[in-house]
Amino acid sequence: MDRIDRAIIDHLRRDARLPNVELAERVGLSPSPCLRRVRRLEDDGVIVGYRAEIDPAALDRGFEVMINVNLTAKDRETFLGFEREVAAFEEVVELRRMFGLPDYFVRAATRDIRSYEAFIADKLGRVPGIASVDSHLTMKHIK
Repeated sequence: MDRIDRAIIDHLRRDARLPNVELAERVGLSPSPCLRRVRRLEDDGVIVGYRAEIDPAALDRGFEVMINVNLTAKDRETFLGFEREVAAFEEVVELRRMFGLPDYFVRAATRDIRSYEAFIADKLGRVPGIASVDSHLTMKHIK
């Protein structure tokens, strides 16, 4: 991967709908070689997809909370059971198993604080094997 490939990736990361002609102009190529590079980056698995960024509030998911979860046991069965159950919750936007503590980082999005409380009480709080749940509310989203 050279500097032109990196420039293509940088521009597509900022605007995935950028027309090939404009992308080519920005990276200093003609359209055909630029398109070949984009296709190669896709075929090589460097570019894995394109997506639309949606305003969470438009989907009644404007209240976002970062949650640290620690489990009571550290065995494979507990980890896999927790992951399977929590990943299925529609409120869960992101789920990561961490090295060290916490065991998991969960990013959840709900309509408001009441629906978040219901999510904790009725869903996450009922998952077997949880030792602790620590919620963090965002004051300001910067980047």
